[in-house]
Amino acid sequence: MAGLKLYYSPGACSLAPGIALEETGVEFEPVLTKLADGAQKTPEFLALNPKGRVPVLVDGDFVVTENPAILRYIARSFPAAALWPTDPREEARCAEWLAWCSSGLHIAYAHVRRPERYGTSDAARTEVVAKGHETCRDVWRQVEAKLAASRAPWAAGDSFSVADPYVFLFWTWGRGPALGFDMPADFPAWTAHAHRMAERPAVRRALEREGIALP
Repeated sequence: MAGLKLYYSPGACSLAPGIALEETGVEFEPVLTKLADGAQKTPEFLALNPKGRVPVLVDGDFVVTENPAILRYIARSFPAAALWPTDPREEARCAEWLAWCSSGLHIAYAHVRRPERYGTSDAARTEVVAKGHETCRDVWRQVEAKLAASRAPWAAGDSFSVADPYVFLFWTWGRGPALGFDMPADFPAWTAHAHRMAERPAVRRALEREGIALP
């Protein structure tokens, strides 16, 4: 694909499509967009995504935002990479993970990482962070239980899919400073998934680009 670009910020949720693109083997341009520097608020970026968030995938004159849409677009655009399940049940499971990561895990984490979205006073923001941390612990446990109950090596089943980079992203956030979870001790099944991810060359390339340590 000509002109394929991924706008990303190191450690942000754009890591998931970054891994997916690496898995396809296609050439693409990673466009560094540091959220900490406010790069997502520039007129140039807002012209691509008025929501002012990463990731943004640009394919020629086509622009798509939101991880569930971007990940499916990548999978469907490069079928040889087999990133979207063909079995109906595994396909449903993959879609389920994308929806849950986007609407459940990410929203819970945002209460910890971006409390200013949910409270105006210092006291309110402090309460938002405390409750968000509690909610994340609960949601993270649900992910652990789901992965532990499955005999399959990957999130959607026996085959690697675009659900796996998205699930892996939240493992990296779980060990990060905002949550500070002991992922190996408290979430061993999820950590085993992360270790399988770390064995993949595409994952290693994406982590190296963003300066993220391996599991």
